[in-house]
Amino acid sequence: MAVGDLKTDKGIEDLNTYLSDRSYIEGWQPTQADVAVLEALGKAPTSSNPHVLRWYNHIKSYDLKSLPGEKKTPAILSADAPASST
Repeated sequence: MAVGDLKTDKGIEDLNTYLSDRSYIEGWQPTQADVAVLEALGKAPTSSNPHVLRWYNHIKSYDLKSLPGEKKTPAILSADAPASST
């Protein structure tokens, strides 16, 4: 699933769908991929996107610099990611 521009309502809705059955952007623990998406999001989401809001509050609770991994644009935000079928 590709997530669109996080500065648009559609992009945030796509991210909400993506996070509906996930705790993190990639894998089973918070990583720099979460930090990259958090920075791309820019501001706290509204309660109309509850999965993004849950994820946002959870990730903000960490010391972001201490999370493992390399900070790079995750595949879900890349132009090469397959388009959502929804």
